[in-house]
Amino acid sequence: MSHTRLRSVALAALLIAGAAGPALAAQPAASGLGQAWPNTTDVSPSPNWHAYVFTMGGVKYIQVNDANGNVIGAVGTSNGQFITLPIGAFSQLVSTPQQPAAVAPTAQPTTAPTTVYNDTAVQVTATPQTDGTVQLMATSAACDPIQCSSRVQ
Repeated sequence: MSHTRLRSVALAALLIAGAAGPALAAQPAASGLGQAWPNTTDVSPSPNWHAYVFTMGGVKYIQVNDANGNVIGAVGTSNGQFITLPIGAFSQLVSTPQQPAAVAPTAQPTTAPTTVYNDTAVQVTATPQTDGTVQLMATSAACDPIQCSSRVQ
């Protein structure tokens, strides 16, 4: 299946799942997706990163910013399905269980992955690279990070 076709299928799955996701739909939507300092709470457990969650139509959108407010990347998720959003300085380096990063990192990690967002369904990690880029990985929270990382690399 081509990369474009896979993205289309993933987006369709998210939209269909979103229509049937009343639990997520009950959460309030917030404005500011894609902004440096959106109008919502920073939910990152890490002091070096900012994570913001937005919901709309049963789809949860998770945006990750660096400490200076620069948007790094974002994902949409619903019912275990993920899609990378085309926002952020390093959106091409975001990977999910259904979608590997659009560009394979050419640099090496400078640190171990840091959890920048985690709830009962989703975990997002950030890994700074030696060339100054940052790789984000979104997985189902129940997914073992070693197993998940070997699937999407």
